[in-house]
Amino acid sequence: MSTTTEPYTRRWAALTVLSASLLLVTMDMTILNVALPKISADLKPGAVELLWMVDLYSLVVAGLLVTASALGDRWGRKRMLISGFAVFGLASIAVLWADSPAEVIAVRALLGVGGAMIMPSTLSMIRNLFTDARERATALGIWAATAAAGGAIGPIVGGLLLEAFDWHAAFLVNVPVMVVAVIAGLLLLPESRNPAPGRWDALGTALSMVGMISLVYAIKHLATEGLDTWTLGAAALAAGTLTWFVRRCLGRPDPLLEIRLFRNGAFTSGTVAAFTTSIAMAGIMLIMVQWAQLVQGYSPLQTGLAMLPMAVGASVLSPVAPAIAARIGARTVLAGGLAVAALGFVVLWLAPTTYLWVAVALGLIGAGMGTLAIASAAIMSSSPAEKAGSAAAIEETSYEIGGTFGVAVLGSLATVLYRAGLPSDATAAVRESLGGALAVAGGTDLAAQAQLAFTEALRTTSLFGAVLMLVATAAVWWLTPAKLDLTSSQH
Repeated sequence: MSTTTEPYTRRWAALTVLSASLLLVTMDMTILNVALPKISADLKPGAVELLWMVDLYSLVVAGLLVTASALGDRWGRKRMLISGFAVFGLASIAVLWADSPAEVIAVRALLGVGGAMIMPSTLSMIRNLFTDARERATALGIWAATAAAGGAIGPIVGGLLLEAFDWHAAFLVNVPVMVVAVIAGLLLLPESRNPAPGRWDALGTALSMVGMISLVYAIKHLATEGLDTWTLGAAALAAGTLTWFVRRCLGRPDPLLEIRLFRNGAFTSGTVAAFTTSIAMAGIMLIMVQWAQLVQGYSPLQTGLAMLPMAVGASVLSPVAPAIAARIGARTVLAGGLAVAALGFVVLWLAPTTYLWVAVALGLIGAGMGTLAIASAAIMSSSPAEKAGSAAAIEETSYEIGGTFGVAVLGSLATVLYRAGLPSDATAAVRESLGGALAVAGGTDLAAQAQLAFTEALRTTSLFGAVLMLVATAAVWWLTPAKLDLTSSQH
């Protein structure tokens, strides 16, 4: 539980620190995509090295989320968060000495360590800072808006920086923010921890790390290489270790991760909403960014600006979602938000693929995504304060795995549909990707056909996104208690 019994007087200032740090971490997930062309031109990494630059961050975050959260519960959540700020900032400085692909990969791994320490700590600290359920719901709404904005702002900030500086700037932008975060965190954040954490589970720690890293690797490898020996081996290792981990947690009075939280319907529905939304968002963003650059001809900065309607929709709805839920019910808002996101995907599927309609669709998807503030409130409010680390780890893991699934599954589906729309005599380079098609056939009828095939793949993939969101809507409506009140202190 929190070390304070009365509401912490500087809790809203503390929320500013937590939100600013989260903004930077979520920005960092997308800012690298803008910097990759300059990194490739400067360091000339191979295809495998380039893949590791992109993937290692999420692999490390996924592997360490559970452990970092459990350590924060025991060691102190403020200590874990401040240490995460320091690791993230030092890793960003280290890029100045990175003059090879391997060294950039190492920097990305260190950033992943810092990110895993920061992300769940922000959530668990909000759970303990805001003892009033109504205030907590508002705070989580601001947290959710910040998370949504970060992913969209990343490419814009990256594009602006890279127009004036070299690729190092995409990393160095983190440093001043982390310096301020460390100082403000030390001054404004109270310490909190689990007063009775029990014995540390070393075997459970190893199982969670191996299982999560194997799972994320299997999904990513499936997307790039297909169902080969490495994919099957990683999936089998993930299934075995994670099953063992879950059984071990259920059999211990002081588990590393409190799996029993899933017995609560509100907690489960919030997790399902977070997971499925992440699948849909990550998948469609991957495809939309390619469409904007390769079909519409936008620059990286223009592409980032084109994706803004999604962030605007989420940022507007997230802070007010708790107030709406207080009027019409949390279940209605949470399931209704998923339905609004589904409508956005339907617009992408049925409407003409012009930017006006794309902006409308992205705005609807973002608005639906904005109600994830209710998912966070349901997850954190239905968890005891001493289990805040476990609840935060489960929520963050659902986002991380969902995003990985989205890129792998919807991205792969879009590739299959793109290839199906090409002429039967298309060359291997054209079939590999739209970028490859434009490189070998730019300005020809074949290039135009490839662009049309990609646009149609985007539309059909959007249909699958709509179906996924509608299934999630039904599941969340069924799982969420009809009279769930997120402003009641009993949660």
